[in-house]
Amino acid sequence: DGDGISIYGSSNIWIDHVSMERCEDGLIDVIMGSTGITISNSHFTKHNEVMLFGASNAYTQDKIMQITLAFNHFGQGLVQRMPRCRHGFFHVVNNDYTHWLMYAIGGSMNPTIISQGNRFIAPSNDHAREVTKREYTAEAEWKNWEWRSEGDLMMNGAFFVESGEGSNHPAKMDMMPFKPGTYVTTLTKFSGALDCVVGKPC
Repeated sequence: DGDGISIYGSSNIWIDHVSMERCEDGLIDVIMGSTGITISNSHFTKHNEVMLFGASNAYTQDKIMQITLAFNHFGQGLVQRMPRCRHGFFHVVNNDYTHWLMYAIGGSMNPTIISQGNRFIAPSNDHAREVTKREYTAEAEWKNWEWRSEGDLMMNGAFFVESGEGSNHPAKMDMMPFKPGTYVTTLTKFSGALDCVVGKPC
């Protein structure tokens, strides 16, 4: 379907140390009730719609979805959807967002998004400095969604619009600990595909 990586109705998947750009559709799509997904230590560049987690407003089975994004570098030439989420629980932790043209993190259908210890460097466009975007939803509705920012480093005027109250979502018991956003350049230093040779240390 044109996605670089498509995860469909699956669980307990780990994507680690990949470098991706310029796919036909999305770079990574996770859909149809997939859960227990971790995407880590990867480098993404030169793409419009980067990641889609939950493909349909109507597919409420995606409420079980739990995804962690950790230690990734969202780099040059990216536009939006880093990720774009529906329904589930999403932990965005210690990633480096150095480029976007429209927004970084978006969603619809009441996703829970916990952003911790990321670095967000906004573009020079004053109209694109907001990290977040609620898709096709009135504020009267999205103001109740739980979107939280903790320990994030905001640069060049970047800002994260929080919403909702703290919840007792069971997935919070499994969240990995985070370092403050000031550590991100070190934590993502080796993001992307590794230059390894079989039988030798990377």
